[in-house]
Amino acid sequence: MLTLVDQLAEWLAPGAPPFAVATVVGASGSVPRPVGTAMAVRADGAVIGSLSGGCVEGAVHAAALDAIAVGECHRESFGWSDDDAFAVGLTCGGSLEVHVQPVRPGDDGDPAAVALARLAAGGGAPAALVRRLDVARPTAVVLGDLSGPGAPEPACGPDNSDRRELSGPGASEPARGPDNSLRGLVDDGALPAVSAQVAAVLRAGGAATVHAAPGVADGACDDGAPEEPVTLLVETRLAPPRFVVVGANDFAGALVRAVHLLGYHVTLVDAREVFAAPRRFPQADEVVVDWPDRYLAGEAAAGRLDSRTAVAVLTHDVKFDVPTLRLALGLPLAYVGAMGSRRSHAQRLQALRDEGVPPDRLARLRSPIGLDLGAVTPEEVAVSVVAELVAVRYGRDAAVPLSRTDGPLHAAPDPTLGTAPSATPSTTPSKERSRWT
Repeated sequence: MLTLVDQLAEWLAPGAPPFAVATVVGASGSVPRPVGTAMAVRADGAVIGSLSGGCVEGAVHAAALDAIAVGECHRESFGWSDDDAFAVGLTCGGSLEVHVQPVRPGDDGDPAAVALARLAAGGGAPAALVRRLDVARPTAVVLGDLSGPGAPEPACGPDNSDRRELSGPGASEPARGPDNSLRGLVDDGALPAVSAQVAAVLRAGGAATVHAAPGVADGACDDGAPEEPVTLLVETRLAPPRFVVVGANDFAGALVRAVHLLGYHVTLVDAREVFAAPRRFPQADEVVVDWPDRYLAGEAAAGRLDSRTAVAVLTHDVKFDVPTLRLALGLPLAYVGAMGSRRSHAQRLQALRDEGVPPDRLARLRSPIGLDLGAVTPEEVAVSVVAELVAVRYGRDAAVPLSRTDGPLHAAPDPTLGTAPSATPSTTPSKERSRWT
C-alpha cells in the first residue's frame, strides 16, 4: 500500500469514490514482485499499480471490487495450476498471498484512509505503514517519520481498530525501539520479539510480514473475537539511496542518466567548476563543485551516507582518485567503483597501499568498474556499471547468464539482513554481499 501513496493523492480526496488496495503479503517460488507490492482498484474500475506483471491482475481486480462492495478485508491466494497453466494463477511457478483492503476516502473512522491521507500529505518523507492483517479486525498503524519521537497513546476507532504513531529507527540506530507503539497490537509476552522484528524491517527498508503470538495486551480494543495468531505487514519508505559520481565528463553524464532511472538520488561532484556545470547534467539531483574527498568526508560526518550508498570515481586523475577512494573504502558503503585501464588500476592499488589502505578494504574496490560487456561508448559503459550495481545489490554472480542458472529469477531482499539470496548458478557464486534495501 505504501508504494502507491504518492499516486493515490487524488483518490483520497473527501467525497472520492471508495477503492481497495491489494497488497502482496506472502510470496514463494518464482514470483515477479516482492512482499509489499500493491495495486489499487477504484469502484469505477480504474487501476493504479500492478502485482504480477499481468498473470493475476484480472482476478485481483475482481477481488478488489468485491471488497469495496462488501466493505471488508479478505485474503486471496494465487499459485501454479497443474491442470491448466492458463487458469488464474502464476504460470511462472510461484505463489502469492494477497491481502485486499477497502478504503473509504475522507472517512475518519477508516484507519486505512486516515493512514494513507497522512502519509500522502507527508510527500516523499521517510515513513512506514504497519498493518495488522486480521480479516475480522483490520488495523492500520502509521509512522510519519522514521526518526521522530514517540507519539501519544493509541486510540480505538469506532470499528475497533487501533491507530497510533510508531516511532522507529530509520536508517540510523534508534534511541529506543517501537515497543510502546506496538503495545496493544500483540500480547505483552510476544512484544520484545515482535518489536525486534519490526525494528529490523525499519532499519533495512522494504517490506516484510511479522508474525506475533496470539492475544492482545490489556487495554487494547477487543471486539470479542477468538484469539488467533497475529500477522503484521510492515512497509517502509526510506529516502532514496544515494549514488555519488566523481568526475564531470561524458561517461559521468551517461552514468547519471542510467542511475537516475533506478531511483537513486544522484550527486555529481568535481573540483573543476568549468566542467561541473549543472546544465551539463540535467538529470543529476545535485551538482557540487568541491574536492571529492572533502565532499565525501563532509557527507559522512553529517550522516548522509549509509550502507545503501554507491560511489563511482570516473576522474582518471590520481590527485582526485586516491584521496577519494581511500576515504570511500573506509566507509560502510554498498558499492565503490573506479574507472580506468588495468594499468591505471594497478597504479591506483599501489598508491592506496602506500597510503596505508589494508587489503580487506582494497578487495572492496570494483575496478576497472562495470561488467565485462565489451562496452566502449559512455552509454555502453553506463549499462555495464548499472548491471554490476544491480548484481551487487542482489548478491548475484553477474558473470553467469540466466540461461545457465537454476533457482528463482527474482531475488527478494531479506529485510532482516538487508541482503537478497542468490540463485544457484552453474559456476561458483559471488562471495561478496552488501547490505541493500
